[in-house]
Amino acid sequence: MKRLACFLAAALACGAAFAKQPTALFYLMSSQKSTNSFTAHIDKIGLLVPTWYQVDGQGLVNGSPDRYVLDLAKQHRLPVTPIVSMSAGRNGFHVLLHDETAKQHMIASMLQQAAEQGYAGYQFDFESISWTDRDAYTLLVKQTAEALHKHGLTLSIAVVPNGPGYAGEGAFSKWMWQYWRGAYDVAALAHYADLICLMTYDQHTRWTTPGPVDGMPWVLDQLKYASKLVPKNKLSLGIALYGYRWYTGNPVRDDGSEASNISATYIDADESIPLSQEQKASVQWDAVEHESWYYFYRDGMREWVFMPDAHSFRDRYALVKQYDLQGFCAWVLGAEDPKVWDELPVAER
Repeated sequence: MKRLACFLAAALACGAAFAKQPTALFYLMSSQKSTNSFTAHIDKIGLLVPTWYQVDGQGLVNGSPDRYVLDLAKQHRLPVTPIVSMSAGRNGFHVLLHDETAKQHMIASMLQQAAEQGYAGYQFDFESISWTDRDAYTLLVKQTAEALHKHGLTLSIAVVPNGPGYAGEGAFSKWMWQYWRGAYDVAALAHYADLICLMTYDQHTRWTTPGPVDGMPWVLDQLKYASKLVPKNKLSLGIALYGYRWYTGNPVRDDGSEASNISATYIDADESIPLSQEQKASVQWDAVEHESWYYFYRDGMREWVFMPDAHSFRDRYALVKQYDLQGFCAWVLGAEDPKVWDELPVAER
């Protein structure tokens, strides 16, 4: 713990020494709250990645930009690289990966939209992929990157952190490797793509027991592992702006059967901060995980809230500067503690 504290202190102390400003990549959802945050803080955003497009198993890309957001970004010379995600689930993505015609349809549509809308490039955010499709996904990235590069466009890849590089011990870890972590050949993806966004969040989720969204020891482990495979000028550290709230759910299922039900939901700062006040909860700072949390009781049972805030953001931003990374990728605009913006400079354009 002492070594971690010293490391973070050094990162905070030397951050100003780096000449290059880390790229502040922020994700944007199609919600009014997300758009409001974007418009209020556009000058501190270095790269905008909106969730505008999806592709199905036949390579059909659907989606469109938010005209207001795109026009405002152009006025501020803010580059936009929309996400392309999967609309047909794991099986549909498998079909796409093994259909050369479908892949070419997808790439052609991406090029058409980029030319019409003035995008700087795209980000692939394909998740829940079978580990057996690892090489096929790498090939898709290679083909897409080569096509985009010919037109002066970039391709970034969002990857689920997969250190230490194998499935691990427990059944949950095995499942995570089979369908979440194992599909990313990070070194190969970094060779073809322009940027790797390491999604160092969702350490604990709705699928797990309560815990930090992105505990610092885990983030450090994942960052150190990825740093061995990805050049630092191509690596962006994921930072969570949202939290989770865990509670006891309904034990009666839709089919009438009964089972234990530990449930959780996303909770943004505009909900988690007022909730702590309403419940008169004592917000705690975990000096090991570098994340805030609290609990309260409802119906005699404890509910847990883990809430990344400006303090946790500051410590992770320090890591970006300490490792001299390309930047950070923060999910998602509208979820953040408003004080996060006090930690960032005006973006260089």
